[in-house]
Amino acid sequence: MEFWAGKKVLITGHTGFKGAWLSLWLQNLGADLVGYSLAPPTEPNLFTAAGLESGMVSINGDVRDLSHMEAVFTDHRPEIVIHMAAQSLVLQSYRDPLETYQTNIMGTVHVLEAARRCRSVKALLIVTSDKCYENREWDWPYRENEPLGGRDPYSSSKACAELVTEAYRRSFFIGGNGSCSDPVAATARAGNVIGGGDWAPDRLVPDCVRALIAGRHLELRSPGSVRPWQHVLDPLYGYMTLLKRLSGDDSRAFCGAWNFGPGPGDNDTVGNVAQRIAEKWGKGFIMRSTPRNSPHEAGLLRLDATKAMTRLGWRPLWSLDRALEETAKWYKAWNNGENMRAFSLDQIAGYEDNI
Repeated sequence: MEFWAGKKVLITGHTGFKGAWLSLWLQNLGADLVGYSLAPPTEPNLFTAAGLESGMVSINGDVRDLSHMEAVFTDHRPEIVIHMAAQSLVLQSYRDPLETYQTNIMGTVHVLEAARRCRSVKALLIVTSDKCYENREWDWPYRENEPLGGRDPYSSSKACAELVTEAYRRSFFIGGNGSCSDPVAATARAGNVIGGGDWAPDRLVPDCVRALIAGRHLELRSPGSVRPWQHVLDPLYGYMTLLKRLSGDDSRAFCGAWNFGPGPGDNDTVGNVAQRIAEKWGKGFIMRSTPRNSPHEAGLLRLDATKAMTRLGWRPLWSLDRALEETAKWYKAWNNGENMRAFSLDQIAGYEDNI
């Protein structure tokens, strides 16, 4: 992990759930960190709870604003860029598809274009989603060479982000028509990520925690839907492992798309995961299924992470049971008013012990 000490890193979406965890981890590893993002999307939020602003340059900006983003690249000259800013909710994409497409597609184009024009950038990672695949609701996990698609605006926007990145890679970057002075680029697809500090609406773990704290019923849209659940630190470790290889002498070999999914035993239904969270919390709730008139969401989705495990030496380190346990501990600590920066760093240290 010493690779990150002193590295100039720019993260888009650093105020979001995954971006905040990555920012905290890289701060602790000594990276010279710049964040570019809108204000935190919820209140409360991990970015504020962990006091992240004091350990980085935090810039309020919109990935849809190319001129502002280019100015940030010019001013801060990053070596590594991690694009995580996104409209990340399926149901919100139904409510506002225009915002979703503008943010997730053109926002990605703007990051790629800013990186192309900034000579300091050496490695670029575009974080998309497991939902970028054309989901056929089959039992087999999806591999990186499966067709892209998406029935809803969010999923299709992530498939488009993958296509845009591949076109830029082939046209302008190393591994395509780029020169040796151009960046190298890859994309990363993770599963359903859980962990402390997520308060997004219409997402299972935050909905469970809100119900547990308030002592009320939990409404589930699709209790039988199967998802590839994983703790947030598992894919983040994958991203960091991949970026280290993208920054090495054999970087061309690591371009392209990568899955960072859980082990095969950690795919479970929404209803089972909700019940397991309640058990970890030590307090039950009554689960009710809402009427089936909500917009379409995938019923079965699995990821195959064989490529990352064999070629990067990465593997998921926390089982779903451990992920749920650590997640419940985090929210309990927050609810008890503990120092969440220190608590979150302790969880990162516990994860690093398994590396």
